[in-house]
Amino acid sequence: MALFGLIPDRAPAAEFVPPAGESPADAARRAALQPAFPTPRELRAQAVHRLQIGLFGLAAMLLIVSLANVIMDRAKQVEGATASTAPAVAVSPSPSPSTANDPLVDMGVAPELPVGGGGGNEANGAKPARPAPRPAGN
Repeated sequence: MALFGLIPDRAPAAEFVPPAGESPADAARRAALQPAFPTPRELRAQAVHRLQIGLFGLAAMLLIVSLANVIMDRAKQVEGATASTAPAVAVSPSPSPSTANDPLVDMGVAPELPVGGGGGNEANGAKPARPAPRPAGN
């Protein structure tokens, strides 16, 4: 009950009697510097508080580890389910034009270019594409 302030923690200490010839200000200063030793009730309250903090910390860590374990188990289940239901994709030795995906083209940022690239059309008899000349007026 000392934690809630219902029962005083300490009995009033015996009055400090200053030595003869000492001023009251010096006596008060010396009394303030005297160490106040905790009572057995205070020591017990501190021990209980430390025990509570430790147990709550252990419980929190157990909860976090359990939650991480559940998340990892669910992720493995989902990964196993998608891997078993995915259709088998045949791997062809040469890339086809339909499988060449460009993310910028998919988003509409860049124009769609032929799969052969800039200089690969000379073998077919076509001239490579050249940029248009800039007007000299700028």
